[in-house]
Amino acid sequence: MENQIFELQYAIDTFYFLVCGALVMWMAAGFSMLEAGLVRAKNTTEILTKNVALYSIACIMYLICGYQIMYGGGLFLSGIEGFDLGGILSAKAEEGFDGGSVYSGASDFFFQVVFVATSMSIVSGAVAERMKLWAFLAFAVVMCGLIYPLEGAWTWGGQAVFGLYTLDFYDFAGSGIVHLAGAAAALAGVLLLGARKGKYGKNGSINPIPGSNMPLATLGTFILWMGWFGFNGGSVLKLADAANAHSVAMVFLNTNAAAAAGAVAALVVCKLTWGKADLTMMLNGALAGLVAITAEPSTPTALQATLFGAVAGVIVVASIVFMDKIKIDDPVGAISVHGVVGLYGLLLVPLTNSDASFGGQIVGALTIFVWVFAASFVVWSILKAVMGIRVSEEEEMNGMDLADCGIDAYPEFVSVKATS
Repeated sequence: MENQIFELQYAIDTFYFLVCGALVMWMAAGFSMLEAGLVRAKNTTEILTKNVALYSIACIMYLICGYQIMYGGGLFLSGIEGFDLGGILSAKAEEGFDGGSVYSGASDFFFQVVFVATSMSIVSGAVAERMKLWAFLAFAVVMCGLIYPLEGAWTWGGQAVFGLYTLDFYDFAGSGIVHLAGAAAALAGVLLLGARKGKYGKNGSINPIPGSNMPLATLGTFILWMGWFGFNGGSVLKLADAANAHSVAMVFLNTNAAAAAGAVAALVVCKLTWGKADLTMMLNGALAGLVAITAEPSTPTALQATLFGAVAGVIVVASIVFMDKIKIDDPVGAISVHGVVGLYGLLLVPLTNSDASFGGQIVGALTIFVWVFAASFVVWSILKAVMGIRVSEEEEMNGMDLADCGIDAYPEFVSVKATS
């Protein structure tokens, strides 16, 4: 009977991991739709191509070497597909039904690999509309196979940073490990890439470049919002006992509350500042609330999560405006949403989790940012020297769809000049 109970727990926790992983994988569709909506029509096919390709590259590179680097157990290297029920039951007998989570190693790999793809998706939006497709994909190989796995090894993997020191750092589901890391890589690329043509005038003016499809951007945000329940909920790592089931429920509740508050706060700030309800800012406000609560969604009360999300919504609007003022061109606001708010989320953790400290959070955040930014800057610089990372001015003017893909996203939407 006891063995049957343990087998049931194994099955439930494994199934929960897989379902949450599938939800996070669905975030790839969210990023695709969000970015497709926020870029101009002439760059839509290219941005969609990038998102499908980067997800595929992330899966392959993490399978080949990323998981091994991060946790010391890559599929190709340790036979993680194997199944040893006897060893599992023996371990469970020692710790009891309410002990740690027990699940298939293959389900753990699947859950982890979709996080890698999420981090790389952040880069895609920030460098949109002017980066060469193949330079971007070359960077994805290094980011997913080495840069992300190393900082993941120092944090979730518990390894010392280059053998020098071990981080006293807490990040429940990846405000820093996933989101700040993706933003750091994006920032390095944007600084070397430069702004889109016409974005900033010679007199210092900032010229808005509207996206082509607000319904798609909104759909993408809702898909990301839904996927985030897997992102944060799956990070509980266990479902098959009462305490952890309640923890999962609180994580879902807090994740949703933070997103809602972020959206409303951003909307209010826009109305008070510009007198308009800016949809794109509201969408980024919702995402900011999600990023902020990701570092610790299990210990805040619902009211605290709501307040944290509201502040994130305010921060992201201010950050997007600031980035424009210093001429960092980020078409989708990814650096602000995932980087600035990711750091804010990490600093919130000690407010509700006594196991974390502000000092540890700051050191951890600095380690992640410095490593990912520096390593990414080097890789981007090499790519710039070897193959170039920016398309020609003519290609940028005509659109990335024709230059890279040869397919228009909206072939029937052509402008026809009136003839007399």
